[in-house]
Amino acid sequence: MKAMLLTEYKNLTVTEFPKPEISANDVLVQVRACGICGSDIHGYDGSTGRRIPPLVMGHEAAGVITEVGDQVTAFKVGDRVTFDSTVSCGQCFFCRRGDINLCDNRMVLGVSCGEYRRHGAFAEYVSVPQHICYRLPEGLPFEHAAMIEAVSIAVHAANRTLVSLGDTAVVVGSGMIGLLVIQAMRLAGCGQIIAVDLEENRLLKAKELGADIGLKGDAVDVPAEVRKLTGGRGADVVLEVVGVAATVNTAIACARKGGTITLVGNLAPKVEMPLQAIVTKELTIHGSCASRGEYPACIELLERRAIRVDPLITATISLQDGPAWFQRLYAGEPGAMKVIVDPTR
Repeated sequence: MKAMLLTEYKNLTVTEFPKPEISANDVLVQVRACGICGSDIHGYDGSTGRRIPPLVMGHEAAGVITEVGDQVTAFKVGDRVTFDSTVSCGQCFFCRRGDINLCDNRMVLGVSCGEYRRHGAFAEYVSVPQHICYRLPEGLPFEHAAMIEAVSIAVHAANRTLVSLGDTAVVVGSGMIGLLVIQAMRLAGCGQIIAVDLEENRLLKAKELGADIGLKGDAVDVPAEVRKLTGGRGADVVLEVVGVAATVNTAIACARKGGTITLVGNLAPKVEMPLQAIVTKELTIHGSCASRGEYPACIELLERRAIRVDPLITATISLQDGPAWFQRLYAGEPGAMKVIVDPTR
């Protein structure tokens, strides 16, 4: 089969690659759409340590089942499916509690981190266990279905956040996940949503997708503006969707006393935080990692267009175009959000 292989850092090659074999509980999926994730871009240069070559990356995907293992009962050849990016074991303490994102034996498709190598979906075919697969409605395009993994991260973050009807939320970071978080928080019942970013075009998109106000982080004093918009108190809830010290500290400064902060961004491995502000304001801080079974809800939300992903898709491309697009995205392609690879093109 054809696959886009990371042969060395900053070098992707479309090449012949062994077609995956399936075990008794696996299905083989012909990939019809796979999104290029920000984590793939950061892994492309080796900076994360989680994309050690050689590796077929790609974990945001959807397609059609072409083979099933002997013990597969939930799916059949021809089914349209998407699948979780997290391959959970289903047997550990956390999996049995339903916390599949915290699985002790967790692997992620398209990741090679030294502990394991799991080839992903920038290929014509990918093998996945049946228990992480979800059937797709006939009317949902594969390009939209490939966005379900990203949508699930936003929905999980919203579920992790303590929201009362009418709350004011600040979303720090209006990249793709931030834009999905804005939509999820509107559905969760927030009465006012304030988007924060450094790029004006992202703030315009944020307002198109449900934010009431956009604040350009390098043009205004963001915490002061948030206080003006909330009667001097600060926001009830704040979601940080970048993951660096400056934006984490902005999130903490925006929260009212007794407020809740959900940390979704994960760019820097360590950040310095203002402990005194967290303690004296009695803030509740949640981490939010991946998703834990929100896929069916996300599929329904996309089918009803309660969450919109079409405005976030920049381009749909072939495998052959993949290496060039990785270079463009790594260089910071202006205005780019989500690029979808279709290996059948």
